[in-house]
Amino acid sequence: MPTRLRGVLAPALTPFTADLEPDAGRFIAHCRWLVDNHAGLAIFGTNSEAASLSVAERIALTDALLDAGIPAAKMMPGTGACSITDAVALTRHAVRHGVAGVLMIPPFYYKGVSDDGVFAYYSEVIERVGDDRLAIYLYHFPLLTQVPITLGLIERLLKRYPRSIAGAKDSSGDWNNSKAMIDTYAASGFDVFPASEALLSKALAIGGAGCISATVNVNPAGIHAVFTHWDQAEGERLQVQADTVRKIFQATTMIPAMKRVVSEFAHDPGWRTVRPPLTAMDDVPAAALLASLRDAQFDMPGYPRG
Repeated sequence: MPTRLRGVLAPALTPFTADLEPDAGRFIAHCRWLVDNHAGLAIFGTNSEAASLSVAERIALTDALLDAGIPAAKMMPGTGACSITDAVALTRHAVRHGVAGVLMIPPFYYKGVSDDGVFAYYSEVIERVGDDRLAIYLYHFPLLTQVPITLGLIERLLKRYPRSIAGAKDSSGDWNNSKAMIDTYAASGFDVFPASEALLSKALAIGGAGCISATVNVNPAGIHAVFTHWDQAEGERLQVQADTVRKIFQATTMIPAMKRVVSEFAHDPGWRTVRPPLTAMDDVPAAALLASLRDAQFDMPGYPRG
């Protein structure tokens, strides 16, 4: 079995060329910078624009990272899809290449489905992949999917597939839900990652595994510092600093905003591109965002220039 990932992970931004094709060169450089700053790679998460990427594109970008020497042990690719066959294809590819785990959102097109239906979906994927190395992290994002990962569903999956169900990312934003996941299942080896560094210190104090947060894309070292020092004298100060950056980005449309900030630090306007239906950040809000970040003494040291 792969070594379990802990710490801070980025749902890594996906750069695109001017004609809206995935840009492997920029993607590799970004992911290498994240790894160099102690972040894991939850590639093809929400902030990766994963729903705008095809199966073939996700596989090709994964291969590009591996070919560039980015360690598979640092990766938790998003492999969930509305189609079971797409999810199986993505998951098989990831597991075959030795990733630490896969992050799997439930099928989200049909709303109001039962736990029975969601259990059947995950069961089909696990059975069809049929690999003892499979480590699934369930992706709970009820605001987006309207298909929750309930505590009852987790219990059923752990009982039936204890080797394959490794943990969860909780994007509910509800601390009580994250706490319930940790309190109920962490002792049995179920690793819970809240989706914001704002909850990182609280989660670690009761057995959480880290966080999988959008803003790890731009502040990996600062958030990693919280992970390593949360229970030390400087922990509270580091948490406040990370929270300040998070709040600045949360006041914006985060994907275009993060891409605009990366473009500034990379001196690379190409980083601003998003795939429709998203739109790039306009100059006026971008200027306000950058001013707020300067006031917070924000930096992205060592970011590769275009």
